[in-house]
Amino acid sequence: MHDFPPRIDAYTRAETARPDTRSPARFLLWTLLVQSDVLAALAIAGLAWFLPSALSPYLLGRTIDAGILRGDWAATAGWAGLLALVILVGAASGIVMHTLAVRGWLISLYGTQKLVTRKSVQLGHVLNRRLPTGEVLSISSSDSDIFGGTFEVVARALGALGAFVLVVVMMMNTSPLLGLVVLIAAPLLVVGAAPVLRPLNAAQTAERTQNGELTSMAADIVAGLRILRGIGGEKTFGDNYETQSQRVRRLGVTAGTWQAVVETLSVLLSGLLLVVLVWLGSHEMVAGRLTLGQLISFVGYAIFMVWPLQTMFEMAQKWVRGLVSARKTIVLLGSELPWTDGVREMPARPALHDLESGVRVEPGEFLVVVSADPDASAALADRLGRYLPTVQAGSDEEAESEDELKGRAARRARAEKERRRIEAARSDAEVAERPWGVTADGVDYQHYTMASLRERILVSDAGSQVFAGTFQQAVDPLGTHGREQAEQVLRTASAEDVFESLPQGWASRIDEKGRGLSGGQRQRVVLARALLADPEVLILVEPTSAVDAHTEEAIAGRLADHRRGRTTVVMTASPLLVHSADRVSFLVDGRQAAAGSHPQLAAEHADYRAVMNRGMEADDEH
Repeated sequence: MHDFPPRIDAYTRAETARPDTRSPARFLLWTLLVQSDVLAALAIAGLAWFLPSALSPYLLGRTIDAGILRGDWAATAGWAGLLALVILVGAASGIVMHTLAVRGWLISLYGTQKLVTRKSVQLGHVLNRRLPTGEVLSISSSDSDIFGGTFEVVARALGALGAFVLVVVMMMNTSPLLGLVVLIAAPLLVVGAAPVLRPLNAAQTAERTQNGELTSMAADIVAGLRILRGIGGEKTFGDNYETQSQRVRRLGVTAGTWQAVVETLSVLLSGLLLVVLVWLGSHEMVAGRLTLGQLISFVGYAIFMVWPLQTMFEMAQKWVRGLVSARKTIVLLGSELPWTDGVREMPARPALHDLESGVRVEPGEFLVVVSADPDASAALADRLGRYLPTVQAGSDEEAESEDELKGRAARRARAEKERRRIEAARSDAEVAERPWGVTADGVDYQHYTMASLRERILVSDAGSQVFAGTFQQAVDPLGTHGREQAEQVLRTASAEDVFESLPQGWASRIDEKGRGLSGGQRQRVVLARALLADPEVLILVEPTSAVDAHTEEAIAGRLADHRRGRTTVVMTASPLLVHSADRVSFLVDGRQAAAGSHPQLAAEHADYRAVMNRGMEADDEH
């Protein structure tokens, strides 16, 4: 037995390598062409599905004229049998069409999710410099579904168009006048509805943008719920979320209203065409230019015409929605890494030198970096790991939404937003084109491949996330280590109590971002995960900031032993961790002011003592 729905192989690696992101329309066309075989099969099946409705009026008319009116029961039975056969073919084609429609829908949906996932992985830390998190989630979920719906309706519209042309030819052959009326009126009806598509596009764009912001706001609230409770900010953020959700609701109502207008027009204009055809056909019959069977056929043709025209209107609506979604999607898919990859492989056990701060990291040493300004040490960690400074896309945008503006003001707001995005990408590219300013064995980072750099150097900071899954997956995401190794890093991170508190041990479920864990527990799980990865160079940023003094002491005593022989850099002002260091580097205004052992620096530098005293006070608060 096979599961239903069957496995869908959406987009090959070659197909996802270079989507057309030059414009929203080009991207939509690319999604259609990339699965042209399914599109063609679905269009043919759709045509076969429409054919019974297109041919039935003709066959019914022939049954009347050639059979019933002449009293020829053999001819009546023949034409009626042919009519029944056509209906059976249409029913079978309908099954095939709907099966292919679901398949095409899923290919577009899953294919878009593939594109988004691969692009997100490719961009890595650059992703949040291009789009907010909520925007990426909206593209992967709602927009991918819209692309699936667009694919399905376009294929169905192609089938409807084929059936429409067939009926027009049949009508022209029978009555050139009525056929000409249909041929001229049908395009005019579609064009007549065009003026309402623009406000529909604007309304759906506004609703889509605000919904993305609502998703981002929800993600931020969930991620920071513990902090919000601590500062009493739940009501304020709840009110902000309510305000934003109401804005989305109002915009959704507006978009729905315009969509209803389009659907109403499709029924009204199609009905008017039906009335005109029946009226003209009646006059043609009275004049003797049409038989009774032909008149009945024309009435059937007129009724059939409503169906393809409504399909065309539906395609116009979904194409507009697709353009709205594509406009957001191409911003993500069109984003590129700011730097080009180097050609050299980073050597094993590299000696690192940061030119901006003057900090040197020798192979195999346990180095602690102490700074009066935590941002300076965090920036040093970013440089050592070749990460651009952390920012959130759109964080500096005006509170007033561009979608609440109209006309020229709205266009200026969108242009300004696009300008800032392009400027940020250009600035990142300029930074990345220059020498990075950190060398490994005397060679600047820009000459090394990113893959080899990521393999050798791992940066783990306080913002590192715990992902949803089992506790085993949280500690060993790749599943490449044994139980003994995992238990060893748990002990080093002093996380045995976290494991023991879980009801099912390694198989226990961990919520997204580790919501079921305390801040200190999450921090120790992140530390255990970094230790299990066992990189040649491990850079830890404030790895014990959320734990109590007793736990911090245990970690400090075990961390240096666990990492002995491998390079470890710890950014912290913790007095407990500096005692375990082979060497301490002290930064003042982002520059190394002194380096040596902790006792030496404490004896010779008053500024260093002041920083360490603040660290001791912080430990006492724990």
